[in-house]
Amino acid sequence: MAEESKELVVMITHGIDHELSSVGFTIANGGITAGLKVAIFLTSAGVDLVRRKATDTTHVEPLEPLTALMRDFVARGGALYACTPCVKARGYEQADFVEGVTIAGASVIHERFKRGAASLSF
Repeated sequence: MAEESKELVVMITHGIDHELSSVGFTIANGGITAGLKVAIFLTSAGVDLVRRKATDTTHVEPLEPLTALMRDFVARGGALYACTPCVKARGYEQADFVEGVTIAGASVIHERFKRGAASLSF
């Protein structure tokens, strides 16, 4: 019998203008609480979320403010990735992002999938 994976990949494609960004981070934090190793992969408008000060005014009630959700995720050991082509398409550089973000290609999540990680998309 195959061993059950303890990993979760959350893909977020929405920016600050959509409640699904906050939902994705809330569920990712819940995964950490449940004992999962969680990675968030930001694509498309999702990479806009991790620009410095981008989420300072985003708060979808009754969830925590998005800045707090992101900070909590990284502080609790979550891996936070921004899609390389999406970053380049927007002209962003590492210095544009909050601490804890790694610019990476899809191979970082493919490795998790090969180990049996579950995935959710928002």
